[in-house]
Amino acid sequence: MAEENLTINNNELTPKKNVTVARSESFGPLKFRKSCGEILLSRLQKFTAPEQSGYVGFANLPNQVHRKSVKKGFEFTLMVVGESGLGKSTLVNSLFLTDLYPERHIHTASEKITQTVKIDASTVEIEERGVKLRLTVVDTPGFGDSLNSQDCFKPIIQYIDSQFERYLEDESGLNRRHIIDNRVHCCFYFINPSGHGLRPLDISFMKAVHHKVNIVPVIAKSDTLTLQECTQLKRKVMTQIAENGINLYALPDCDEDEDEDYREQCRLLKEAVPFAVIGANTVIEVKGKKVRGRMYPWGVVEVENPDHCDFIKLRTMLITHMQDLQEVTQEVHYENFRAEKLAGGGSVPKKSSKRRPESQTADLSEREKQLVEKEQELRRMQEMMPVSR
Repeated sequence: MAEENLTINNNELTPKKNVTVARSESFGPLKFRKSCGEILLSRLQKFTAPEQSGYVGFANLPNQVHRKSVKKGFEFTLMVVGESGLGKSTLVNSLFLTDLYPERHIHTASEKITQTVKIDASTVEIEERGVKLRLTVVDTPGFGDSLNSQDCFKPIIQYIDSQFERYLEDESGLNRRHIIDNRVHCCFYFINPSGHGLRPLDISFMKAVHHKVNIVPVIAKSDTLTLQECTQLKRKVMTQIAENGINLYALPDCDEDEDEDYREQCRLLKEAVPFAVIGANTVIEVKGKKVRGRMYPWGVVEVENPDHCDFIKLRTMLITHMQDLQEVTQEVHYENFRAEKLAGGGSVPKKSSKRRPESQTADLSEREKQLVEKEQELRRMQEMMPVSR
C-alpha cells in the first residue's frame, strides 16, 4: 500500500490543510484520518438499510408533526366571565404564572352604578421548554355589577360572534396561509360561593352562549365554604344546569387502549365539575417549603394542594384538553355558526368600506371581484347539496 499526500481545496473546509489519505491498490473506499473526513463519512453512513425487516419508516410521521407544531407555536383564547371581586384576574395569573393585569383599575361603588360591560383582551406569549403559546385572555369587567343586568351579556355574545365572522372572512379571503385564530376556545364562568346556587343571570348567560363556546363552571373563593357546603353547592349547581338544559364542555371519553392512570384522572376531573378554586399570587413558607396560598389566623390555604381546592384539577383539565377544546370550537361551534350563515343566505362578511384614495380603487375593485366570485361559487355548492328530510 502506498501513501501519498493530497491537497483538498474545498471552500467549506477551512483552513486548507494537507490531509493524508490511504489509497489501496484496488481503489477501495477512502478512509480519512482527519476529523473533518470522519464527519463527512459519518453523514453518508446514515443512509443504510433498516435492520428490521418490513420497516418502512412512516412511524416517524408524528415526530414531523411535533417538530412543525413546536416551530409554529400554539394559540389559545380563554374568556373569563363573572361579577367583580370573585378573583378572576388572580386565578388567571395563578394558572399561567404571569401578570396579565399590571395596571388594573378597580371601580368604586358609585362608578359601578352606571358601568357597562367592556371587553378587555390581553395577549401574552409564554414559552416553556421551547414550546411557545400565544395566550389571549378576554376579561369582561362590569358583568353583573350594574343595577339593571338584563342585557349585560349582549356585548359578550357580540364579541364571540365577531371573532367567528372575522375567522370566516379570513378563511374565505385570498391569503389563507397566516390566519390568526382569535376565536374563544373556552369560557370560565365564575359562580358566587355565597349565592346558594345559580342566580337567574347565571342561567340566562349560560343558556345564551352554551352553543357558541365551551363553558367550564368555576366556584370562586371556595375557601369561604366548608367541605360539606362546597359539596352541596356543587350538587345544586349541576342540578340547576341539568334542569335548564345547559350544555357544558364535556370531557372526551377515554379509549379502551388508554392506561388505567389516565382513565382515573379523567374520572376525577369529570366528578370535580364545577371546579371549586382558590387563587393567590402570594408565596408563603410552610414547614420549610414555599407554596402559593393564603394566610389565615387558623392556618394556610394552599392553592396547589388538591385537598384544599380544585385548582390543580382545573389546570390539568385546561392543559391536557387544550387541543380538544380547540377541536370542539372548530368542528362544533364554528361549523354551526358557518352553517347558519350559509343557510340564511348570508354572504361572507366584508370589512367596513371607508373613503379610500383613488390610487387604491383599482386594486380593491379587482379583489372585490374575486370575493364576489367566491361567494357565487359557495352559493352554487349550497344549491347542489341534497336537502335533508
